[in-house]
Amino acid sequence: MSSPTPRIAPLAPPYPPDIQAQFDRIMRGAPPLALFRVMAAHTRAWDKFRAGGLLDPGPLSLRQREIVIDRTCALNQCEYEWGVHVAIFAGPAKLTGDEVRATVAGNETSPCWSRAEQALIAAVDALHHRATLTDAEFAGLSAHYDEEQILEIMLLCGFYRTVSYLANGLKLPLEERAARFPA
Repeated sequence: MSSPTPRIAPLAPPYPPDIQAQFDRIMRGAPPLALFRVMAAHTRAWDKFRAGGLLDPGPLSLRQREIVIDRTCALNQCEYEWGVHVAIFAGPAKLTGDEVRATVAGNETSPCWSRAEQALIAAVDALHHRATLTDAEFAGLSAHYDEEQILEIMLLCGFYRTVSYLANGLKLPLEERAARFPA
């Protein structure tokens, strides 16, 4: 379970104007997440972290992106980031309750996924467990996604594994409005 305070102290308000502007742009008026406040307290880490961000409109649909992120965070037992993403993006991504639960407790054979989504889940699982894809897994992914999308999938898996390391290693307290892993 999360501790009441992170292992590394987050930046406290009032924030420097440049950091406040970055928080405003990222959070769109909501209070900044604990993860962002911890990272922003350390300029180099914050700059590198923001440079790796993949939440811009990329080659994947919002739904595809969130399936990859949610599954990656769930496999890394990162309730913090999984919960933030589910709370903010599950609705806009049109993920059902069964699909959200399947990111934690299901697999690529869960009946809620389309064939293309099954290929996504299989790829995320393979990358998590073996850090590679077999020829068959790559072919399965290639049947539904182009090269740019496949690279994005791999980047998302790697970036959100890193985010999971940060959130778990820092013992970030769960965000108040974030979702919780299903029982």
